Amino acid sequence: MKRILIVDDSFYMRTMLKNMLTDAGYEIVGEAPNGQTALELAKETNPDLITLDVILPDNTGLDVLKGIKAEQPDMKIVIVSAVGQEVIVNEALEYGALSYIVKPFSEEKVLEVVKKALDE
Repeated sequence: MKRILIVDDSFYMRTMLKNMLTDAGYEIVGEAPNGQTALELAKETNPDLITLDVILPDNTGLDVLKGIKAEQPDMKIVIVSAVGQEVIVNEALEYGALSYIVKPFSEEKVLEVVKKALDE
C-alpha cells in the first residue's frame, strides 16, 4: 500500500484529500498544517508521495519542496495550488515536483495525478 503525507494549512483541504486518498486505497501517514511540520514528518514517515500546498503559514511550499528534496532527493512530491498560481507551479516543477493539482479539484483529477506520480 502506497503511503502519502498531506501538507496543507487548511484542515478542510487536508480532510478532503485524506478521504479521497484513503477511499482509493492509500495510507495517509501524516498531515502537516505548516512547513516545519511537513519537513519533520517527511523525515519521520518517509512517505511514497507528498501532496504539498504552495501557500503555508510559516513557509512557502517552494521552500518546503527544496528542503525535502535536499534531504530526500528521490521523494515524490505533487504540488497543490489555487487557480492563478502558475508561476509558483512552474518554479515547483523546476525544483523537482512531479506534477500539480489545481484547487478547486475533482476526486478524479487528484487520483489521476497521484497514480501517475506514483507510476501506478
